[in-house]
Amino acid sequence: MSIAVKNLSFAYGSHKVLEDISFTAHEGEMVYVLGANGAGKSTLFRCILGLTDSYGGIVLLNGHDIRKFNPSQLAAQMAYIPQNTFPTFSYSVEETILMGRAAFIKPFHSPGKKDYVLVRDAMRQLNIEKLAQKSFKEISGGEQQLVIIARALVQQTKILIMDEPTSSLDFGNQLRVLRKVKELTKKGYLVILSSHNPEHAFLFADRVLALADGKIAGCGKPEEVLTKKLMQKLYKEEVDIGQVQWGERTISYCLPSLGGENEAYVSVG
Repeated sequence: MSIAVKNLSFAYGSHKVLEDISFTAHEGEMVYVLGANGAGKSTLFRCILGLTDSYGGIVLLNGHDIRKFNPSQLAAQMAYIPQNTFPTFSYSVEETILMGRAAFIKPFHSPGKKDYVLVRDAMRQLNIEKLAQKSFKEISGGEQQLVIIARALVQQTKILIMDEPTSSLDFGNQLRVLRKVKELTKKGYLVILSSHNPEHAFLFADRVLALADGKIAGCGKPEEVLTKKLMQKLYKEEVDIGQVQWGERTISYCLPSLGGENEAYVSVG
């Protein structure tokens, strides 16, 4: 499974939103898309998801131009997980996840045995079986986001496109959701997600795609791409990039600069 974006450009009239974007993402990878508001992250996702075809360049899904897929075919290949979900009706968790099978159920037909098996399997993967009969509206924000991920999994696609999936969650739920998503990449899923949090990229990303003013400002491993210079370019703020020695792993972190010239380095026992 792969997504390849080649020389992608997009504009609203004379206003360029994306310019000459090229990158490839493969199964088993978690790719973080970082950039300030208005950098082009949402537009990039719209192009990848096939929600617009008025762009220059090409987006390839497993080597095929996505313009040649119809919506049902795309739903069988990619799943989209939005930033926020605001339930209108009090559906149960199981019913909410089952909605992910809508594109695969014939009109005027009810969900079949296979659909419910997939729902139970998705809940098992994310350890949310105990929530099955609870109202989606009444569970926590972190649990809701795991349910939405489960809804994507029942589409039986191995590609997940996630728009700032932790932006409305508290610290604990952010980590719980991202750990589960990282586990999915170890099972062969390809995850492309947008974020404003470089800390998460250091912890979980295999690669980072940094956007500034609609152009690629950096692409590669987070510890190589997310430098002080790049962060200032992205967010117009001075930062310090430090490192923590945690067992056998060295983890980088990003802090607002207090005016010092040197990068921080902390060694933890």
